[in-house]
Amino acid sequence: MSDTSNYYGDVVNVNGGEKVVGINHGTVVHNDGTAQDTELQATVTDLVRLLTDLRPALTPDQARTVGNALPALTPDRAALRERGMILASVSQIAATVGEVGRPVVEALGRLFALLG
Repeated sequence: MSDTSNYYGDVVNVNGGEKVVGINHGTVVHNDGTAQDTELQATVTDLVRLLTDLRPALTPDQARTVGNALPALTPDRAALRERGMILASVSQIAATVGEVGRPVVEALGRLFALLG
């Protein structure tokens, strides 16, 4: 008989070493800016609430655009940076409705500042 080993998944052999983490099949996140992440999440939550409150004051087309944008608003920096056009269209809509849209414009300003 031969000494054949059959492995059907991840195999990790660690002989010695320091600070061995193992295998991570998900996203690796190094949270050096925990306070900033908390602020990002709070800003996105606030923005979603403000947009939901704003929708009755919008035209049907504007409300539809905002409604389509809501699922894209997540507290994920990379995703939000990729969705810049969505954020820009929401900002434009909020700016066109005047004083009632001002809180949304301000929340978007805070969000843009956090995204860098």
